[in-house]
Amino acid sequence: MTGFDAAEELTPFRDDSGYGAILFDRNRVRQASPEWFMPSFWQQRARPVESGGRGGAWFVDAPFGPALLRRYLRGGMAARVSRDRYWWQDASSTRSFAEFRLTRAMAEKGVPVPRPIAACYRRDGLFYRAAILLERLDDVRSLADRAAVAGDGAPWEEAGRLIARAHRAGLDHADLNAHNLLFTTTGRGWIIDLDRGRVRIPATGWRERNLARLKRSLLKLRGSRPVEDVERDYGRLRAAYDRAWERGY
Repeated sequence: MTGFDAAEELTPFRDDSGYGAILFDRNRVRQASPEWFMPSFWQQRARPVESGGRGGAWFVDAPFGPALLRRYLRGGMAARVSRDRYWWQDASSTRSFAEFRLTRAMAEKGVPVPRPIAACYRRDGLFYRAAILLERLDDVRSLADRAAVAGDGAPWEEAGRLIARAHRAGLDHADLNAHNLLFTTTGRGWIIDLDRGRVRIPATGWRERNLARLKRSLLKLRGSRPVEDVERDYGRLRAAYDRAWERGY
């Protein structure tokens, strides 16, 4: 659960395609429009994100600053039923509103995350579609990319400390993989894609599950690198994580 946020603003809307609502940060934008969540609205100012994820994301050059527009899309077997529709419960339970609020809560706790700008859902009978706009991080590469290029020169220790910091704040990341850790060339890092994440009391069980998921992603993405090299590099990450955790970082 996240607390009350005075900077939140909620705007319902209705247009030819139906109705929904937008949740936005009024410190970033004075008013939000449903057209913002359509890539076609931005025309040449939007370009697809080419790496990581399932598609459905665009870099946008907007009047309120560089942004990332991401639609919520299903993967795996669920995508055969519907690629982008989710069962409606209530507005607060929509993927977009939940991620907006969780990301803001983590930012307030000092976790390096891209600041959310606005989140939208659109009702479709018993279902809904959703999208979110986030602050764009420039000149960064994922841990997956850095590991593929630099191997043992990737920011392993920085990644371990970053994850420990997020865990200390209570972030149970639903998909902690090597694509969701971004770094500059100087080692400054961010955690991205908090969809389906939760705020929890720090405990061993869920922290270990997060780390195990990250290790599986590193092994899956290793390419031609020997398993032993990945195990060694992950060991560096884990040692840095444990040291940071013990210090209460």
